[in-house]
Amino acid sequence: MKLYLDDERPAPPGWRLVRWPDEVIALLQTGAVTDLSLDHDLGDDARGTGYDVVLWLEEAVATRDFVPPAIAVHSANTAARARMEAGIASIARLHRGRRDP
Repeated sequence: MKLYLDDERPAPPGWRLVRWPDEVIALLQTGAVTDLSLDHDLGDDARGTGYDVVLWLEEAVATRDFVPPAIAVHSANTAARARMEAGIASIARLHRGRRDP
């Protein structure tokens, strides 16, 4: 399953639109997500941002051997994009470290 987290843009063909981080996390926990594209600003910071998904993934990979999907960022928020991409790089390093003996 390909997930597209956004509050305004339509999902590309073949992607499932998801509006909130908790929905993304619930779907990630099923193990069926292969690709994930994240926006940061979702219109209600109290409900979370795309960065919250990155933080959840980082923790899950580090502590539970969670296998992350392919992750991209499509946010127009430049500062948030940089922070999210740094988190994604950390997720990749953690995952590689778990795979490499």
